Order: sequence, then C-alpha cells, then structure tokens
Amino acid sequence: MLLGSGELGKEVIIEAQRLGVETIAVDRYENAPAMQVAHRSFVVDMLDGISLRRVIEKEKPDLVVPEIEAIATETLLELEQEGYHIVPTAKATNLTMDREGIRRLASEELGLPTAKYAFANNLEELKVAVEEIGVPCVIKPIMSSSGKGQSVCRSLEEIEQSWNEAITGGRANKNRVIVEEFIHFDSEITLLTVRSSSGTTFCPPIGHVQKDGDYIESWQPHEMSAEQLLEAQEVAKKITDALGGYGLFGVELFLSTSGVYFSEVSPRPHDTGMVTMATQDLSEFALHIRAILGYPIPAVQLWKAGASHTIKAREESKSYEVTGIAESLGVPNTQVRVFAKPETKIGRRMAVVLSNADSVTEARDKAKLAASKIEVCYDGATSKMNN
Repeated sequence: MLLGSGELGKEVIIEAQRLGVETIAVDRYENAPAMQVAHRSFVVDMLDGISLRRVIEKEKPDLVVPEIEAIATETLLELEQEGYHIVPTAKATNLTMDREGIRRLASEELGLPTAKYAFANNLEELKVAVEEIGVPCVIKPIMSSSGKGQSVCRSLEEIEQSWNEAITGGRANKNRVIVEEFIHFDSEITLLTVRSSSGTTFCPPIGHVQKDGDYIESWQPHEMSAEQLLEAQEVAKKITDALGGYGLFGVELFLSTSGVYFSEVSPRPHDTGMVTMATQDLSEFALHIRAILGYPIPAVQLWKAGASHTIKAREESKSYEVTGIAESLGVPNTQVRVFAKPETKIGRRMAVVLSNADSVTEARDKAKLAASKIEVCYDGATSKMNN
C-alpha cells in the first residue's frame, strides 16, 4: 500500500507490478498519478490518523510504503508495534516528516556537519533566532515539501515576511519554523543510498538546480573529487543506518570548500532521482522495490550521463492539455513523462524530460531544449511550462 500517489509513487507501483506485487494507491485526492496504474485506490486524509488506520486495517497490506511527508506518523508508529511493516521503518518516516526531528538526529546525536540552526514558535522567537544565526539565513516550515514556505531572509526587515511565508506554506498546521545558517556551498547534491539485503549501495551522485526550494533540473553524475565522494558516502551511511530498514533514501548534501554538510534525507525515492530512469541499469524506483522486498542489489551500473528538466504549471485549471510532446521527443536520446495530474496548480510539476548523452553538459542541453518545446494549454490559453 502506497501512502501518497504522485508521480514518484506511480513509478514505484509500476516497478512493484513488474515483480508481481499487488498494489494499492492512497492519496488525498482522486485520480492521482499512481492511482491510474494501481490495482485499487482510496481517497483518504492521511493526516487523519483514524482514517489512515481504517484503510490500512481494511486492506491489511504486507508493506505500507509512505511516499510523502504529510502522514499521521504517530499512527504508523502504533501500527508498526501491532505488526504492520512500515517502509523503511515507522521511526524513519516519523523523524523525516519534520525537519526538527531529522536535524536533531543528524547534528546532536550523530555529530554530522550541518548548518547552524534554531527553531521558533512565533514571530518574536523567530526574530531572536535570526539575530543569533545571522543574515542571510534560510527560514523553512518544520513540515513542508517541494520548497513550499521556504525563503531566504536577507535582512531583519524581512523576518515577518519570511514567517508568514513559512506558516502559509507549511503542512499539518505546524506554527513552528527552522532557521538555518546560509551555507555558501559550491554545489548541492542528492546521494541516493540503498539499504538492502546486500548491504548499503550508493548511486553515482546527482547534481541539481533548485528555485524557491523546488528542483528544476538534475543531472548524473555530478563531478566530485574522490575525497568529497567518500566523505559524502560516510555521511549518507551514518544517517541511513540510524534510520534503519530496507529501501532507497535520498540524502541531500552541500559541497563546500570546508567539507560536506548534511542537509536533509527522504526515506523514499527523491524527485531529483527521476534522472535515473535515463542513466542507470536500475532506476531509483526499481532499487526501492527490490530493497523493500528483500531482494539483493549487488551493484548499481551507470549506463550513460543524463539529465532531467521539470515542466511546471503557471496557472490553475481543471482542464488542460500538454502539447509539444512530438517536438520534444524529436531531440535524440530523450524521454518525456507526463504525470496526468487531474488539475494544474501554480508551480506544480506536470511532466519531466529525461535525456542522456556522452557528457553531463550535453545531456543538460538536450533536456533543456526538449523541455522548451512542451507547452500546456488550458482555458483557451497557451503557456510555456518551463523556465
């Protein structure tokens, strides 16, 4: 049973079905991408523990696989105690649902290098925290996804605006924010880390560009020194070992002249990892399914350099059409994944372009070119969906 049925969940379900697994998709809205390919589906408010428990007890799944953060994780902790298998573990899902739990684990318990941070429950506490951390700093909701509610506060005059953005963009009515030191990093990567019956396996590092906290493009492999890669793998192994269980984890790291800093971790496939559908012998989704089923993963092979580029909506509509796919597919070594979400929202990912080539630079150029040819048409208007 998949909890959260977006575009990443859709690929997880397809990979599960390739190995003969019966699949159930759950989300808060009808006709979510993964629901379109699952054997069965349910519409549930997953922040409502009673409703979540009801659907899990009804179906009695062998595996409960959270695909998003906005879930009543206290209920998952209870269900795990009752014998249900939560992937990778209920502890991992609970800790990574909010930024406070995972940051305290990484920094205070494991001693991993992180940006300086502080927490605030109201505007006055936030002002004190910002003065302590210094500006510029990054202010985020304790719980959010895809960069919602995140902002860079560059002066004391911007604190109230950042507070309002965080509270408006956060999930689960959490009036609590995290303030982070602004790290001057050379690059930001995702290190996909797989815990399986074969031990811990790493995918080649993925570089990415974010805008307003949400990824726009990613590429693989990201160029790193041997020393940086080893340091990154050590950090990723420490945090994933602490979370436990089998599955794929998306570990986000900053690379700077002073070392590798831990940023965040997701105990599930990562949006930037969609590029693996064009680069690896096993995509991040295939790796996740193999791992949680207990199957061996002796190695991960990088076939070719590749890149992904997202297609995002700029308006809201329940009636839209994606065009330009044929022109996009005219770019050599390119794939397009249209997510078929039931409606557009401003900034919502609606599709992704995947390209591979002999070099990362060529792959990124191809992906950007292919994405530029895709448009979304709705309400009698046409809008380019990529930046």
